[in-house]
Amino acid sequence: MLDDSPVRLRTLVLPVFAPMVLYGVGTGAAAPMYALRALDLGASAGAAGLIVALSGLGMVLTDLPAGRIVARIGERAAIGVGSGLGLIGVLAAILAPNLGVLAVGLLLIGAAGAVWGLARQTYLVSVVAPEQRGRAMSTLAGAHRLGFFCGPFLGAALVHGFGPIGALWLQLVTTVVAAAAMLTIGSGAPDEPSLRPLHTVVSENRRALGTLGLAAVAVGAARASRSALLPLWAVHLGIDAATTSLLFGLAGAIDVLMSYPAGVWLDRAGSRVTGVACGICFAAGYAALPFTYSVLTMGAATMLLGLANGLSNGLIMTVGAFAAPPDRRAEFLGAWRLTHDAGMFAGPVAVGVVGAFAGLSAAGGLLAVTLGLGSVAMYRWFPGPISRTGG
Repeated sequence: MLDDSPVRLRTLVLPVFAPMVLYGVGTGAAAPMYALRALDLGASAGAAGLIVALSGLGMVLTDLPAGRIVARIGERAAIGVGSGLGLIGVLAAILAPNLGVLAVGLLLIGAAGAVWGLARQTYLVSVVAPEQRGRAMSTLAGAHRLGFFCGPFLGAALVHGFGPIGALWLQLVTTVVAAAAMLTIGSGAPDEPSLRPLHTVVSENRRALGTLGLAAVAVGAARASRSALLPLWAVHLGIDAATTSLLFGLAGAIDVLMSYPAGVWLDRAGSRVTGVACGICFAAGYAALPFTYSVLTMGAATMLLGLANGLSNGLIMTVGAFAAPPDRRAEFLGAWRLTHDAGMFAGPVAVGVVGAFAGLSAAGGLLAVTLGLGSVAMYRWFPGPISRTGG
């Protein structure tokens, strides 16, 4: 890991932030196509949804090992490993002759995301001054979201010409280019020569993971559940697919536009204020959703959730950066990312289960309560502003 003098954020544009936009373009273009790829291979609608969820499962299963990988070989080599996993996964999805191969490909894509994400985060923690970490992390998250937002538009022509596989080829190319750019970053020797068992690292940091981690789970669930609940509620209200897509696009624009302001707020006001604000907005948006009855009212709730998601840009990564012990940074951050990613995986599953048995309104209410409790956790345990130390 690197612990040299802090760098200026603008010097990270080409080696870190621009590759994240590219990576996000490929991910955004391919994300809605994996379900269609599964259908092409003979899956039912329900089975296609489960197969797509394997990407999230791959990320959850790899978060802890990713910490060990980064700690052992350093950020740059870990980016190479993650890129290799991603390329194999996308190729498997493109060439898959059956659903089993596609499922393996999606697991590998999720694993690649875990390794990539952790390597990028630990690198930024190493080279950015503490008083600028909020801006660095929110810009990193915002770069990915910008690419993800643009991806479906940029991939539309390929999908039109080649079907769902066209978007997957775009993901393959952007992964290669993004990886090549990221491999230009400096990479010192790993600073954790005496690696401890993962369960020991988790045990040593159980207080932080068990307190701060509760809020991370809630934020992860809130972020991922939007994509599961909002389209279903739109269908419930009789809103057509084109209008639903437009609402998502507008919410995505708000999300991206909030990226840098959220980082400034993180650095100046601290993660407690920022976290509580985003938690309240998430809770209010989900609580309001069951009472919406038209495009206008649902649009208002959707925009509020987009604002909440924008406010959360970089929040979890920044809190983890300050909570991580310097001598076990990568391993801790692997466990830390697991709390958030577990919420990302569990949120949509909970929406599906609760929605099936108690209705979509109950699912919205459950999310509102969860984010209310998450806001209390953030108020109780998230740190305030970081004092400037100069430099």
